[in-house]
Amino acid sequence: MEFVPWRHIADWKCNGCGDCCKLYAVVLSFHEWLKIVKSHGVEQTVSGLNELYIKRRNDGSCVFLHNFPNVCACELQYVKPRACQIWPFRILIEPKFGLSREAMYNHGEDTLFVYADSMCSGLKYGVPTWEFANNTLKEFVEISMGLRQSQCKTTANLGLPARAFCRESFLRRL
Repeated sequence: MEFVPWRHIADWKCNGCGDCCKLYAVVLSFHEWLKIVKSHGVEQTVSGLNELYIKRRNDGSCVFLHNFPNVCACELQYVKPRACQIWPFRILIEPKFGLSREAMYNHGEDTLFVYADSMCSGLKYGVPTWEFANNTLKEFVEISMGLRQSQCKTTANLGLPARAFCRESFLRRL
């Protein structure tokens, strides 16, 4: 696993490959665990010595990953753990993976360091586009900071209108 500073990324779009749900175990906070248990049952989680996890299938994939022709989808869309919401990005308060100037991101008065996991096939390398730097990355950072719950730009577009991915927009239409 190699991490790349955000300033080396031109754009990111989830292509629904499901690799993130196959390659990584998801550690849950107690609050995240509780939400998943309430909506899907305790049997969909496992505990380690000091941590709670989403259960994995025999093939190593997340139990909430669903494979459809040409795309994968997550069953946890509205109770998705923060680690899943911000993958493939790591938003840190200190530069952990080097190249601190290229990883530096200012959000209001906060200076953060943002890196992307190079395992993600949705990354496009180069000079960041305006849209990526000012909208997509901002959404990742705000989710990481707990300032935003809904995902619009930071989740797969499965052919539905973009507003369908924003929970608030979805709920307003009900």
